[in-house]
Amino acid sequence: MDNFIDKMKKKALDLKKKTIIKELREKGTNYTGNTGKKIISGAGTVEISAKTQELIKLVKSEVSTINKSANGDSEKLLAYIEAEGTKVYRITNATKLLGKVNEHTGFITGLDGAKAIYIKTLTGNGIGVNSDPVFIISSETDIDYYMLLREFYLWYSYKKGLGGFDFRTQEIFKRYMNNNKNIAVCNLTYEEMCRLQEAIQRDSEANDFVMEYIRQKEGGEKVLKKMQNGGADI
Repeated sequence: MDNFIDKMKKKALDLKKKTIIKELREKGTNYTGNTGKKIISGAGTVEISAKTQELIKLVKSEVSTINKSANGDSEKLLAYIEAEGTKVYRITNATKLLGKVNEHTGFITGLDGAKAIYIKTLTGNGIGVNSDPVFIISSETDIDYYMLLREFYLWYSYKKGLGGFDFRTQEIFKRYMNNNKNIAVCNLTYEEMCRLQEAIQRDSEANDFVMEYIRQKEGGEKVLKKMQNGGADI
């Protein structure tokens, strides 16, 4: 299992992440995100603010506690999400329907424009060109707890104020991850590149958390392969 997880950490996501960091290093300047200044020096050193580091640790600690309390019960995680004000929708054929707008089941961040209209129509949540963050899961299949936990971790990171979840950044991230080749990140502004790196970091943090949980439990090669493919089907 340890050997498989080591291979998992060398997946395409990490290669793409390295490409972005290389671009950032070549820029060599400052960026102020949600939680403070991030400095990328000419020498390639990335310094994350103390506040961001504290939030990352806090998210991991608190999600660990919630996960232990849920004890593998998906409904408990979903109940927690709804209790915190995020709506959960169970939709038939959700994976296919969401795929039409380059989304997947699980945590969907706030959207703008046509995508927001589509999601609001799909969920029956009124009309408008802006939508609130929601959870959408398939009603016809059993919930995969591991994949739900991954999406829960992302949602919790968003709720705690970590960066990388705004609409523009998520659109760039999805386009980047769904492209078989690296997109031209050099065409992005410096701030967009930094925000993209934040989105990738959030995704990596969620993956690492679930992988560690799986390592402590019973394994789960199938789950890790799903994560490797860049999305969760719940």
